[in-house]
Amino acid sequence: MSQPNGAPKEKKTYHKQASGLALQTAQAHASDHPLKLYGSCFCPFVQRVWISLELKALSYQYIEVDPYAKPQSLLDVNPRGLVPGLRHGDWGCYESTVLMEYLEDLDQTKPLLPKDAKGRADSRLWSDHINRNVIPSFYHFLQAQETAKQVSEAGVLKEHISKLVAAADEQGPFFLGEDMTFVDVQFAPWVIRLRKVLQPYRGWPDPEPGSRWEKWVTAIEQAEATKRTTSDDKLYLDSYERYAENRPNTSMLAKAVNEGRGLP
Repeated sequence: MSQPNGAPKEKKTYHKQASGLALQTAQAHASDHPLKLYGSCFCPFVQRVWISLELKALSYQYIEVDPYAKPQSLLDVNPRGLVPGLRHGDWGCYESTVLMEYLEDLDQTKPLLPKDAKGRADSRLWSDHINRNVIPSFYHFLQAQETAKQVSEAGVLKEHISKLVAAADEQGPFFLGEDMTFVDVQFAPWVIRLRKVLQPYRGWPDPEPGSRWEKWVTAIEQAEATKRTTSDDKLYLDSYERYAENRPNTSMLAKAVNEGRGLP
């Protein structure tokens, strides 16, 4: 579609700075610190680690980087140049779930995993379900261009989410009960993007009123650690337009989804 003057519609792209409460949090953690999180404001995998840091009330430094420019500071932590990256002193590591586990081992003041071995295994099992099934389905749905394909992918995503909800504590509001824990943090960035990305771009419905799913979504959205790491709506609308249009060279993740491979 062209604009009235005949000029082509300007394509939106990803933001390079957080906004809203997330910007305030980034600014509050801008001072130099041995524990450094290299992140990008639009990235859900970064938000996982960021929520963990906030939930556990750890001291840290947040460093916004452009993963497409791949600055040397990021490459020194992750040679692939992907976010999130974590540097602690002279040691660095990456992969969001690994980093969440590291923070869990680093500080047990506010643990996100249960104390008992079976409970920890259950949390890891459902985190794996999120990583293997929910997240790929989210992107398959968002990147689908044909209506029939969108309908099909929406059904798959709903099925994967339903399995997760069925495994959650009956009363909630979070996965294991009253407190936000590991599985909630693993899932939270995509819960946020269901409303901020899938709803405007693909018509994702609000949860059924009074349902266990609605209770969980509300609890995640209203959690202080989630709010402090979430930007304004425009950031997500702009940053995910390229996924919704399935543009070439959008990201390594988008390319993997299009090729039917596992996420990078």
